[in-house]
Amino acid sequence: MLEIIRQPWPWYIAGPLVGLVMPLLLLVGGKHFGVSANLRHMCAAVLPGKPEFLRYDWKRTGLWNLSFALGIVIGGWIAARWLGGVEPLALSEATVADLAGFGLAAPEGAVPAELFSWAGLSTLPGFVILVGGGFLIGFGARYAGGCTSGHAISGLANLQLPSLIAVLGFFAGGLISARWLLPLLLK
Repeated sequence: MLEIIRQPWPWYIAGPLVGLVMPLLLLVGGKHFGVSANLRHMCAAVLPGKPEFLRYDWKRTGLWNLSFALGIVIGGWIAARWLGGVEPLALSEATVADLAGFGLAAPEGAVPAELFSWAGLSTLPGFVILVGGGFLIGFGARYAGGCTSGHAISGLANLQLPSLIAVLGFFAGGLISARWLLPLLLK
């Protein structure tokens, strides 16, 4: 059994399992899936003299979501510790060539260390990508009323038009960033 869990699962097994999350959440009490709201719940729990935006019953509305996020962290730790960790990232030759064209080595992990590291943070491209990109992701998730997982899994499953618009925006933003902004920033 442990050997089955250690292997990557094919899309036709993993996809339906992820798809079952939404009906289970609805059955358990009308919950919506998403992770970005956890920052608001954490701030509501710990900040003294809270602004009006953080004055709500976070235990009633957000405790399940905080538990879910904690489960993600614990599950990742268990997988890395006892299930063999992470296999090396397999990149296509075209991707390696594109990265080399930007002056980046093929990553040994999930991302290029020249940009996503403390040393990379001291460079202009690294700073813009990490700090600017992080700000834009946080702002965008708040402005869109949720993150990519919340809109794509929960919102689309509920046939919400705003979620469809948000998901299309996420994809368009990703394509624009990868095709035009990243090359402009790294040249």
